[in-house]
Amino acid sequence: MSRSKLRTAVLGGALVAMGFAASGCASHRFVRDQVEVVDNRVTQVEGTAGQALQRANDAHKLAEGKFLYQVVLSDDSVKFPTDAAALSPEAEQRLAQFAQRLQSENRNVYLEIQGYTDSTGTPEHNDQLGEQRAEAVRRFLNRQGVALNRMSTISYGQEEPVASNDTPEGRAQNRRVTIVVLA
Repeated sequence: MSRSKLRTAVLGGALVAMGFAASGCASHRFVRDQVEVVDNRVTQVEGTAGQALQRANDAHKLAEGKFLYQVVLSDDSVKFPTDAAALSPEAEQRLAQFAQRLQSENRNVYLEIQGYTDSTGTPEHNDQLGEQRAEAVRRFLNRQGVALNRMSTISYGQEEPVASNDTPEGRAQNRRVTIVVLA
């Protein structure tokens, strides 16, 4: 092989190698981008799985405890306005009666206070608002003498409507707090 042919072959090989290297960089960047997309999705799935696990644990706790009865505080007596968690005087009166009932029965019970909302607002906001409503009830019951270690709160937000969210009346029914009494 002549010297010029050898040089051409070596230069050609070098160019081919550089071409493979350059295409490898583009492939590497593509793989990195795809891995980032997958990582973001995994993070979202982990968050959703964590929420599902919390709900499953709460359901398990309900199943373990002996269900006695539940009290539903909805628009009829509590009158939660849209996007509000403050208790009305009527709600406080009804909760005071409920606390007296608990004390007169003198039972060793556990309360799960569940907050709900209508579908107005984002799901995230509604989860927070449902928690605020449940916490308002928990604080009031504590002031009435119910021990904090006998109560827990959870928000279901807009997830479990009892009426259609298409009408003002239905939305009012969905803005509620349910107290589940367990032995």
